[in-house]
Amino acid sequence: MSKQAQTLAPARPRRHRIRAFAIALSCALIVFAAGPAQAQTFSVLHNFTGGLDGGLPYAGLSMDRGGNLYGTTATGGSGYGAVFALLHKGSGWVFNPLYSFAGGSDGEGPLARVIIGPNGSLYGTTYAGGNPGCSSGYGCGTVFNLRPSASVCRAALCGWMETVLYRFNGGSDAANPLFGDVIFDSHGNLYGTTQNGGGQGCSGLGCGTVFELSPGAGGWTENVLYSFTGQGSDGANPYSGVILDQAGNLYGTTRVGGVVANGTVFRLSPAGSGWTENVLYAFQGANDGYWPIGGLMLDQAGNLYGTTTSGGANGGGTAFELNTSDMETLLYSFSGPLQGGAYGTLTRDAAGNLYGITYDDGAYGNGSVFRLSPSGGGWSFTDLYDFTGGSDGRCPYGGVLLDADGNLYGTAEGGGQYDVGVVWEITP
Repeated sequence: MSKQAQTLAPARPRRHRIRAFAIALSCALIVFAAGPAQAQTFSVLHNFTGGLDGGLPYAGLSMDRGGNLYGTTATGGSGYGAVFALLHKGSGWVFNPLYSFAGGSDGEGPLARVIIGPNGSLYGTTYAGGNPGCSSGYGCGTVFNLRPSASVCRAALCGWMETVLYRFNGGSDAANPLFGDVIFDSHGNLYGTTQNGGGQGCSGLGCGTVFELSPGAGGWTENVLYSFTGQGSDGANPYSGVILDQAGNLYGTTRVGGVVANGTVFRLSPAGSGWTENVLYAFQGANDGYWPIGGLMLDQAGNLYGTTTSGGANGGGTAFELNTSDMETLLYSFSGPLQGGAYGTLTRDAAGNLYGITYDDGAYGNGSVFRLSPSGGGWSFTDLYDFTGGSDGRCPYGGVLLDADGNLYGTAEGGGQYDVGVVWEITP
């Protein structure tokens, strides 16, 4: 059970601000008196209040070597979103609000995870804030770094210091990073995606970009590696981030674009002083699924795994594999409503099992946690937990985190004691 500071009073989060530039999604609030019967143990580690601790956690979690959890909320804090830690103390957890965004040039609305960089500090993005313009005046978004304060303070109440590494400008520059994590390469460069920017297509907002930030003596320098066009077979509007292979190639998904505008899987390869894009797969909108929002996972053999939010045999999205010959294999079709399938990136364990969440699928229409296991040349599906929409939360959006002991961690965007989300754990 989480321990909250006395100052974390419940407050109504600024939903209207985040709803103005986040995905318009509908998740049914259906509350049942009895929870689902599961073999695992489900626990709520923290109930967000919408006050200083934040509210609406769209993103998943990161874990450091000490087993502490880090995450973001799209609202709450000072009103523009927050970064938090759950510190593992003995058999319990202590909630620590690390940073509250101030809006404006500081940034607003973190929708992606924070990742732990090579120096142990946190890196992430905000969808809005930064430079003005973009998204009806909310700003074009930022990339930021958080470090522990140098001052001595009580461990459970220590705030962190923020540095804005880059403020996006829109237009031909990138704009509005959405749900994708940033990643580091071996040289300390950061890579990420933005939903908008890169040009004038896609209703004048731009069709999105893949960007690089490189550190230097004078700060960080941004380079737009690729601007999506949404024309022909090219994709548009990446909602998730990119991943790197050992050869330095970047892989990701776009929610729309492609031959029939149902989304793509793409690769960016370094070529001389630039990068070359190759569309590996364009979704057809049939049994293969469509509208991929989650990112990709790469196995040691070079196969890619991902999800779509819609389509498939049951209309509720799919889990898929793309092999090294760019052939897609359908692993599973979810049964939820349109756009109710898996949103977060899949997680893989050492045995090859895949773990993920659905947004408003499951027995109660409020999302689920699942496992896909290789079995007899195919894949078997196990429903690990179905959210009821009550105190356990509803509508999980980010992916799941798997620790070395087989415990799963994640967030739910809604539900909980104050209906602004929870952090949860499933133990086997």
